[in-house]
Amino acid sequence: MLNYVLRRLLIAIPTLILISLVIFFLVDLAPGSPASEIPLTVPPDVREKIMESLGVNQPVWVRYGLWMKQFFYVEPLYGIDAMFGTDLAQGAPRLISYSSRVPVFQYIGERLPQTLTVIGTAYVLAVLIAIPIGIYSAYRQYSWFDQIGTFVAMIGFSVPTFFTGLLLIIVFTVNLHWFPSIYNTSLSVTDWASFKTQVQQMTLPVITLALFNAAEISRYTRSSMLENLAQDYVRTARAKGMGERTVVLKHVLRNSLIPVVTVIALGIPTVFGGAIITEQVFKINGIGAALIGAIQVNDLPVVQTIAFLTAILIVLFNLVADILYGLLDPRIRYD
Repeated sequence: MLNYVLRRLLIAIPTLILISLVIFFLVDLAPGSPASEIPLTVPPDVREKIMESLGVNQPVWVRYGLWMKQFFYVEPLYGIDAMFGTDLAQGAPRLISYSSRVPVFQYIGERLPQTLTVIGTAYVLAVLIAIPIGIYSAYRQYSWFDQIGTFVAMIGFSVPTFFTGLLLIIVFTVNLHWFPSIYNTSLSVTDWASFKTQVQQMTLPVITLALFNAAEISRYTRSSMLENLAQDYVRTARAKGMGERTVVLKHVLRNSLIPVVTVIALGIPTVFGGAIITEQVFKINGIGAALIGAIQVNDLPVVQTIAFLTAILIVLFNLVADILYGLLDPRIRYD
């Protein structure tokens, strides 16, 4: 297992380098110049330092090297600039978001808690709901529960999240006045009252995302369960007198989870990448909103960094999914 993990990590290095090249050149060679989007209120000397740190006047391979350098090496800061959060006078090599005037990693770090709180909660809730529904729908195929689950799943999967979000706002905010429609990112949970407020403002975006994700995961679970329920080993286990619960939950479910694990693992990077549409609908100041804002103002460092971090997470969780395969199915060997 250890040798397999090490091999995969070594393979991931050239893979990520190739992905970084694609991301950098697609964004860097797109129409528009980073210098044209630096706010006019920035002092001229600071503007020159930003352009120098970005390598605007350098060849493209130099700009790529400067961009990659930000991920692995940051010089110590000696005098923190109050406006930019970095020592531009010392030329500290940091990716600067010239629309937010702070280092990119600091900018993303400020948005990440909001994304993980809402989108992460929705994804965990979707997994906890979808897997039991998929199991029971497959076991009771064509029952009333299966029919209702299929109908709800088709609606949740086919209706776009912006429509679901707006519909929930109309029903529960405009008409019933139960939940707020705008997420207050400045709220800090310090007591029971603030915790209740946090839960209330999370309810609508969490329901919107959980419905969409649960619909997908439950369909995969049901399909995989149905395929395994018809296998010979299930009939053999029943013929040996095993209980139905043991047959379904120990044997069938374990073999059925392999494709489901793939879907769940590959969906986790989207949690860190943010739900762009849902964050826009409910005004959540998360990673998705940061990406949209960066695209609108041509803030290339933010766009490139978010895209590359998402690629790293996808490669990482692909490896996690492969490792889980071996834990679920003893027949899989990594030697």
